[in-house]
Amino acid sequence: MVNSLISSLRGTLDGTGPDWAEIQVGGVTFKVNVPSSAVSNLGRLGEQVRLYTSLQVREDNLSLFGFPTEDARRTFELLIGVNGVGPRVALAVLSRFSPDALAASVRAGDIDSFMGVPGVGKKTASRILLELKGKLEGEWIIEGAGSAESDAVDALVALGYTASDARQALSTVVDRDDVSIEDQVRLALQFIAEPRPRS
Repeated sequence: MVNSLISSLRGTLDGTGPDWAEIQVGGVTFKVNVPSSAVSNLGRLGEQVRLYTSLQVREDNLSLFGFPTEDARRTFELLIGVNGVGPRVALAVLSRFSPDALAASVRAGDIDSFMGVPGVGKKTASRILLELKGKLEGEWIIEGAGSAESDAVDALVALGYTASDARQALSTVVDRDDVSIEDQVRLALQFIAEPRPRS
């Protein structure tokens, strides 16, 4: 169920920034806060885009948050229901995690995977893990997928990577259900080996 006056926007991509996009709809341009990880995948300026949105009202401020998938929007709305997690912190979490990766971290109780997320210390991470336990399972965790994912994580850990790095790398593997554990590990290693721009 969507608890927002504006549930989605479909229009022309008019501009982008580090964590926002401007979408022109019928002559009106909406500035939408989006996860930084999603900005580069929105497309080129002038192209048609669709974002699933959540309108947040804080005192005299209206802010629109947008996501490429309904799963990401639902995750955002679950996150802001956690005590101490506001929209900006929730957006920072979704800039770091895909819905699948967040669900895996919550299921594993992996507090270390939240290190480096702006606005999230150990206390906030602990609350996220506690309050979202069991709430993400039904949406994104496929029956029987846990053991295969666990095997892939274990294989990467055996190679010297941390569990949180392993889960983050595995979250980038597309169509994991149709990919063998060996190929998941190989693709995850390719992701880990890719050079990253320095922040």
